[in-house]
Amino acid sequence: MNLDPSIRFISIEGVIGAGKTSLASILSKKLNATLLEEVFEENPFLEKFYQQPQEYAFQTQLFFLLSRHKQLFDSYIQKDLFRDLIISDYSFDKDKIFALQNLSEDEFYMYEKVLQSLDANILKPDYIIYLQSSVETLLHRIKKRNRPMERYIEGTYLHELQKRYDHHFWHYNDCSVLIINTDKIDFVNNEDHLKQILEVIETWPSQTTYFNPEV
Repeated sequence: MNLDPSIRFISIEGVIGAGKTSLASILSKKLNATLLEEVFEENPFLEKFYQQPQEYAFQTQLFFLLSRHKQLFDSYIQKDLFRDLIISDYSFDKDKIFALQNLSEDEFYMYEKVLQSLDANILKPDYIIYLQSSVETLLHRIKKRNRPMERYIEGTYLHELQKRYDHHFWHYNDCSVLIINTDKIDFVNNEDHLKQILEVIETWPSQTTYFNPEV
């Protein structure tokens, strides 16, 4: 793959089960890039949140906020030690999407106070790839990968989250966004599907672009 020389940080985004980590891993190998993966397993509140959302939403969100900020801040500080290109399976902005979805008004007020106190010098993407999927597709993939903590995720929760993601990335202005519909493709196991994805990514569109692969 050829890389636009102006791009040094790519974020792969999407709702739970969209395929973010899979695509980030594939791209990092194709482009010889450093891969940053979200360490969701380290969040001690996440499984409890899926079982009792109202009880554990704030603790879960605060842990993710600080964890994501630290990882991206450390990468910013050490960026000269990394390879030229970094690819992440999340963007920092996604944290606020989940906060809006899961926190009460008072909790969100406290969340924003913490957010405002954090150092703004973190890695910001030059290019975002947003993997868009229907709730049915997401539920199918979540069930297929069979992570014990995710068995409590409901379609209604994903539906509201999907709407927030769509609104956020359709109106995102800080960098170019490539939106890819992944409902009918399997870029992990189908080489033809992967080829389509890689070809459209390699065009590096300079504005928000929607791609619906042929199947």
